[in-house]
Amino acid sequence: MDKPNIFVEVVYALADKQKLLRLSVPAGTTVREVALRSGLDAHFADLDLATSPLGIFGKAVAKPEERLIEEGERVEIYRPLIADPKEVRKQRAAKAAQAKAAEPGE
Repeated sequence: MDKPNIFVEVVYALADKQKLLRLSVPAGTTVREVALRSGLDAHFADLDLATSPLGIFGKAVAKPEERLIEEGERVEIYRPLIADPKEVRKQRAAKAAQAKAAEPGE
């Protein structure tokens, strides 16, 4: 007997372009398989669906090749970080400290 189909969404966004698709997939499909079935890489040249980090409703999925998707869930395809957030905070704090040190004393 065939597995019943479920409906899920897949989303990917850049600063200037977003795409959200609604897909019907067989129950038992993994999060990674949903991303691959979406075909979003045809709309975004630099998108690699086989290796991109994935999440569901804003929470990263550690093992998208194992996690089964459930009815109504939204798979989010994440972009790689351009800069390390910790390093950016350090640089900002150092810049603020330098600015404070350069202020004339009161």
